[in-house]
Amino acid sequence: MRTPFTALVGCRVPIQQAPMGTVSSPDLAVAVAEAGGVGTLTALGLPPAVLLRRLDEVRGRTSGALSANVVTPDVDDDLLTAVAERVRLVDFFWFDPAPRLVELAHRSGALVGWQVGSAAEARAAVDAGCDVVTVQGVEAGGHVRGATPLLPLLREVLGAVDVPVLAAGGISDGRSFAGVLAAGAAGARIGTRFLATTESGAHPAYKQAVVDATGDCTVITGAFAVDCPLCASSPRARVLRAAVERLAELDDDVAATIGRNRVPVPRASGMPPVAGAEGRLDAMAMYAGAAVGSVTDIRPAAEVVAELVAAAEQRWPVPGPTG
Repeated sequence: MRTPFTALVGCRVPIQQAPMGTVSSPDLAVAVAEAGGVGTLTALGLPPAVLLRRLDEVRGRTSGALSANVVTPDVDDDLLTAVAERVRLVDFFWFDPAPRLVELAHRSGALVGWQVGSAAEARAAVDAGCDVVTVQGVEAGGHVRGATPLLPLLREVLGAVDVPVLAAGGISDGRSFAGVLAAGAAGARIGTRFLATTESGAHPAYKQAVVDATGDCTVITGAFAVDCPLCASSPRARVLRAAVERLAELDDDVAATIGRNRVPVPRASGMPPVAGAEGRLDAMAMYAGAAVGSVTDIRPAAEVVAELVAAAEQRWPVPGPTG
């Protein structure tokens, strides 16, 4: 399935696994890259040495396309340079497009993408030198940048920029994937569907909560803003509504513990339930997109990619070699 995005990045299918913090495990990034998409790791919360070691490990496990996500503007120049040397795509989000950071990544040989929530921000990203723009609709799970539904925003951005545009938000099955391709997107960034995979770093209870969700049982909230770097400027994240309800019932100051040292996770923390967490997982930040109801099982990421592509190819005419 060839599009301008696959031609630019060198992947086989126009799917990027969304960065989902600690849920985006190395195993998930490798699985998506091996399946032909773009596997993504995030720099958020990782010490520089750990991040670079993780990127080296993942690079050693796949020859597929990899991305690293950066969500803070104060990233160290040397670290950004080292990250860009290790991935095909450096992916930025949550702060205003910065030409200096784009140039630093380009200098190390990486392409640069920016996820945006408005047409004005998309134009700023292209003016800053970005090679790819990701349009995030308000349907997206996790931290939500803008306030516009995906399809109208996608149309507006496609008319405003001349680089490949990925669509993000509410894309969790073949129908929605085909829909954004037909609307002109060069691919899709997908999170919630990859959360419910065997390789994701989400706790089994979190994965099951996503599978059990029906319809649109999500809400955008500022309830999970404790210890959340992104929330300092805008505490807006889409989560399962049930998690907000359970949080309101929680009396303890600590929701759970994580890691071998059982580090406490404060009540209302932005930390989602990750593998190994113990405690009131149902009252933690269970990020999920508005289309969560279409996720009905937990399966390997490679099967998810194959299913999305097969379903989309039935509905959307595959472009020829020129994309």
